[in-house]
Amino acid sequence: MKRRAFIRGGFATLGLTTLAAYGVLQKTGFCYAGAADGFTTPLPVPPLLENLSADSGTASFALRVQRGKRNFFQGLSTSTMGYNGDYLGPTIKVRNGQQVRVKVNNTLDEQTTVHWHGLHVPAEWDGGPRQTIKAGGDWNPAFSIKQPAATLWYHPHAMGLTGEQVYQGLAGLFIIEDEISDSLEIPKTYGVDDFPLVIQDRRFQRDGGFAYARSMMDIMHGVLGNYLLVNGALWPNLAVPQGKVRLRILNGSNSSIYNIAFADGREFYQIATDGGFQEQPVTLNSLFLSAGERAEIIVDFKDNPLQSKTSLLVDQQNGYRFEAMQFTVVHPLTEPSAELPKTLVNIDWIPEKESVNTRYFTMETMSMGGGRMGMMGMRGRGTMGRGRLTINGKNMDINRIDEEVQLDSTEIWEINNRSTMMMNLPHSMHLHDVQFQILDRDGTPPPPHERGRKDTVLIQPGETVRVISRFEDYTGVYMYHCHLLEHEDNGMMGQFKVVSQKT
Repeated sequence: MKRRAFIRGGFATLGLTTLAAYGVLQKTGFCYAGAADGFTTPLPVPPLLENLSADSGTASFALRVQRGKRNFFQGLSTSTMGYNGDYLGPTIKVRNGQQVRVKVNNTLDEQTTVHWHGLHVPAEWDGGPRQTIKAGGDWNPAFSIKQPAATLWYHPHAMGLTGEQVYQGLAGLFIIEDEISDSLEIPKTYGVDDFPLVIQDRRFQRDGGFAYARSMMDIMHGVLGNYLLVNGALWPNLAVPQGKVRLRILNGSNSSIYNIAFADGREFYQIATDGGFQEQPVTLNSLFLSAGERAEIIVDFKDNPLQSKTSLLVDQQNGYRFEAMQFTVVHPLTEPSAELPKTLVNIDWIPEKESVNTRYFTMETMSMGGGRMGMMGMRGRGTMGRGRLTINGKNMDINRIDEEVQLDSTEIWEINNRSTMMMNLPHSMHLHDVQFQILDRDGTPPPPHERGRKDTVLIQPGETVRVISRFEDYTGVYMYHCHLLEHEDNGMMGQFKVVSQKT
């Protein structure tokens, strides 16, 4: 399908006049969106948030949730949200073992939360829909870091508002370092050879505003965009050294699934999954990430002449191919960079025999029949599609605990995506508080790039995925849900309670 035809057909029913992507070429069956005027914008690198504590054993931060404006297109102003700025937020960097305090001030005219995605924290500081920050209110979480080096992120998680608030810009990286990450011979100078890449697709109205309108199509398939932002910029360029570069990639989109590769087909090395380092670097030439997943990769530009360029391509599941950004080699190395370590960490793999219980979860997108799919639930925010997006046949109910888990136990969760023929949709499962390992996909061990700590896993239609995790340290109520945010906002979420003694 040609891109412009898709835009006219896809948005006509919404009553919106949207910006069509320009610089579009047909390429190997994909719609290929590149920069019409070249990659002239330097890649914005989110600043490191200042640690307000003078004690090395503690870290103290201040976050302000605010509205803003940004010109993504020349002459057009877009209303946005951000943390300590107009779009996205600063990168928070801490160390394993540190005591962390964050003062969050919500200046919005609506409630929000700040969820520490991938972080192992007490339930009261998880930042899910049970920890709302009212308009004009403050929240002061305090917790200890009890997990290894990893690239995590933070974002809102208020009931029915998550998708819209993330879409408007509320997201930021949360990096943990430790003694192992200190010792590894890998790029580690933030903003010099160690860069975050927050990848998000967006669509815009002709006046520059975000076109976040949730039709029934948007609810079922997610709000998919026809423009791609990297760190909040369209078609940016990153100046890199003539050697190894570390990229911490977050699929920060609402619902899109991406396949990421370089235009020249080069190989790169994945060194980390959601929850930290893999045991060995994994050689890839493309990287598949669903919404909310992260990966760290090493790219080596040593054989690229100075001033040479290469592009990052991002394929979206609906057939769009974006030329997302460009890399320009500008800094010669004065000495050769070290070879990548053959072993990064020794992971404490959880043996399947350690599990004391298996739980079963069915994620289902159901048609209501009778032609009612496009007509029901079109009023209000976060109330659309009730009864169609379910886990184990149930919509989210904040007053209901769906699962009770024993503290200090190990469990297997078996997750099945039961899609109907009409609703043949992918889902993902995100567990709060814990990192898990994938045991198998339809009985087959996961591919090498998924063999590590994970907190979000994609489940394709008809697929069954088994994961295993330890539930340690903290009791209380946490969430599990689809991380396609339009699915989450419309009921595909449940609650598990970790208890010290079974009731």
